[in-house]
Amino acid sequence: MPDFQTWLTADRFPAPLDPALHDWLFVDRGSLTRRLTDLADGAFSVLPLAEGWQALRDDECAALGVASGSQGWVREVYLRGQLLPWVFARSVAARSALEHSGLDLQSLGSRSLGELLFSDHAFARGPLEARRYPAAWLPEEVRQEQLWARRSCFTQGELGVLVAEVFLPTLWRAARIDG
Repeated sequence: MPDFQTWLTADRFPAPLDPALHDWLFVDRGSLTRRLTDLADGAFSVLPLAEGWQALRDDECAALGVASGSQGWVREVYLRGQLLPWVFARSVAARSALEHSGLDLQSLGSRSLGELLFSDHAFARGPLEARRYPAAWLPEEVRQEQLWARRSCFTQGELGVLVAEVFLPTLWRAARIDG
């Protein structure tokens, strides 16, 4: 059985996924915020967990095309439905590109980054990739093995904003999907 421990596009997966899971990971290329808001009957919120400058992980540096160990802005949040954390999201941008972009990620607060990126037509979204997310990369209160995640990079000129979204069991229950 494949272990899905590498970021892969849908066409590179070694085994077919359940159609409902495939839909959440790859088919819906629109705003996850909108989809979660619909599922939560409008009771959607963003709970910021942490944000600030830090060294980016190697997989993030590779996706952004910057040197290993580069500094970047990291924002971690829960996307919540009905006040329950449904998705853990980690968004990163390389410091070198972000400081010259004019994009102010530091003032988002509890607003959705996805809505900002989708509303600015200057951003182009790259391909969606998915994998099983390492438990060590998750906040302790939702840490568990084998959770599905997807990511994509939004680009505007030299700036890349890499957005990873980890689907938590509470979302699958709300969507009535065996995740």
